[in-house]
This record gives sequence, structure tokens and C-alpha cells, in this order.
Amino acid sequence: MSSTARHLRAAVIAVAMTSTLALAPAAAAQKPAAAPTPSGPTRLVFDKNWQKPSDSRLRVYKGATLWAEYRAGSGLGSTNDCARSRGWIPDGTWKIRLKSRTYNGKVIKGYAIYLEDMKCSAGTASRTEMFIHSEMNRDGTQGRGESRRWDGDGDYESNGCVKLHPEDIKKMFRLFTREDFGWPTHLRVAS
Repeated sequence: MSSTARHLRAAVIAVAMTSTLALAPAAAAQKPAAAPTPSGPTRLVFDKNWQKPSDSRLRVYKGATLWAEYRAGSGLGSTNDCARSRGWIPDGTWKIRLKSRTYNGKVIKGYAIYLEDMKCSAGTASRTEMFIHSEMNRDGTQGRGESRRWDGDGDYESNGCVKLHPEDIKKMFRLFTREDFGWPTHLRVAS
């Protein structure tokens, strides 16, 4: 390498080091970007899938921001919301009556959100005993019997309730109990 090339290289390195050192205090003074703080009301929305009711979606919003989405099912394949114990959940805004990690009902156990009663779309039947739930024991563990054990895609079917995978309902409860998040007061069901 010639003497001129070495002097040129040394000058370029010196300029680069001077620029870096001059910018270092400004870069060090900047804090890393913080995660966005959730703001606005917490909303829970069940979007029905007309082609495959057991492959619908339950979405959690904080304000206008979508925070979580879970696969969920409702009914036994029937889109007739007046068909008790087999049709899917009627459209509308359902008030949340109770939320529990250790629900001990006759059929439903463990993590559960109990919804108010509501009439079906034709007004001919009241849909009662409606929940957002999964298949598990009262303590949230998997049981031995079919109604207490998640076996796969067929378990998204229900008697009309909104049904989630056990891990998804547990994640949703953890999200709602965060100090900066909070529980929704209603479930909105839409087609």
C-alpha cells in the first residue's frame, strides 16, 4: 500500500471515529421504545363462520386494537340459533354474568364465563345456560372422560355455547386479569 493510500485510509478512519463518538451521547440518551399501553374499553367479539361453525373466531379488543384472536366453535353444526342444545349462539350483545377459573356446574367445569339468557333471532326460544368455556376438570386440568378431555377439532362443537381450546381460554383469562387490561362487560356475537 502506498504512503498516500495509508494517509487517506487513516483520515477516513479518524473521521468515522470522530462522528461515532460525537453521536454516542445522543444515542445513549434515547430510551428503547416502550410497548404500547392498552387503552379504551375491553371488548369481546365472537365472529361466526357460516361455512363451518366450529371454526369461528373469538376476538379480544382493547379500544380499537385487536389484542388476541382464538379459534372457537358454537353449536353442533346447526346455524339455527333457536335450536336448543344444538344451534349456535344467537347474534346480539350478551351481558357477562360471572367469570370463574373453578366453575363447578353439572356439565361445565373449570374456566368459564357465564352469559345472560337471551331470546333467539325468531324470538321463539330463550337460550339459557350459555357460556364461554372449554373441556376440563374444575381445577383446569384435563380429565379422563371425553367431556373433561380435549381430543381435537371435534371438541370445538358445543350445545350452543362458545367453546375454546383449554390453553386459549386460560390465555384469555390471563389477559383479562392484567392490571392494565381488565374484563369486558359483554360479549358481542355477530354473523
